[in-house]
Amino acid sequence: MSSIPLPMRPHHGLCLQFFVGKGYSPEFTAHMSATLGSLAENPAQLLRLVCRTDHFCTCCPHNQSGLCESGQKVDAYDQSVLSLCGLAEHQELSWQEFQALVSLKIISPGKQPQVCAGCQWAELCREVSRQRFGR
Repeated sequence: MSSIPLPMRPHHGLCLQFFVGKGYSPEFTAHMSATLGSLAENPAQLLRLVCRTDHFCTCCPHNQSGLCESGQKVDAYDQSVLSLCGLAEHQELSWQEFQALVSLKIISPGKQPQVCAGCQWAELCREVSRQRFGR
């Protein structure tokens, strides 16, 4: 990772809290794992919150020439995360700050199900949440 802000969809900050090595494709999963590992090694990595395809989407099979096939659904996830965390699109903050806000404003108060309604990964995240957070 570098000092250049990493573009990140706001809802990916929530997804990363529950990532356990499963994903849309082997390439996507490997890319997500590698990026999460880099963020863990450098929690001060600056992020730029964007409501469009981002760094994580580069290996996603739903990324069609820079546009997400699930556009409206993931846009709603992004807007929910921004709203609940008191953030704005294009805002820059560190991975550590963003991770803490997502945990404090969404995960701890149990708001993840409302943010993630309709997500195909919701059941996996509920399972991970029970294991990691006791709920």
